[in-house]
Amino acid sequence: MADTAQYLTLGIDQELFGIDIRNVREILDMRPISKLPHAPNFLLGMIDVRGAGYPIVDLRTKLGLPRAEPTDATRIIILDVPVKGRTMGVGFVADRVFEVTGLDDDHTEAAPDVGGRWQSNYIAGIGRKGESFIVVFDLERLMEADDLPQLPAMAAERAA
Repeated sequence: MADTAQYLTLGIDQELFGIDIRNVREILDMRPISKLPHAPNFLLGMIDVRGAGYPIVDLRTKLGLPRAEPTDATRIIILDVPVKGRTMGVGFVADRVFEVTGLDDDHTEAAPDVGGRWQSNYIAGIGRKGESFIVVFDLERLMEADDLPQLPAMAAERAA
């Protein structure tokens, strides 16, 4: 029997996204985040999780959506993200976290080619669950940016 891929499903605005469960370390309630000076707009700051510092990314901002005030449903997802051949611990802020689930038919499709310029390289695939589409993140591509490679060093300094 083949293994079925499992995804943590989360909500940003009105849309559903999925993260391969193999990358998920833990899910936390929202908590205060220490700001970092001159950080990119999507980097909210750092949090401490059992003595280790983690950079926290606002998924809304990273996806080009306006920021929103946290609610009782807002969560921080601590992930192991592959970045340039190494693994980086990072937290993503999501509006809501739903469940760990497989996709219908254990199948994803490529992002649609609409013939114009559209930054969709962060999409590993688009799957379905019932009547809903779930956009599955390619975490490495989502995190690609010139200002992120310095974060693991900052996280280590903060933990020390």
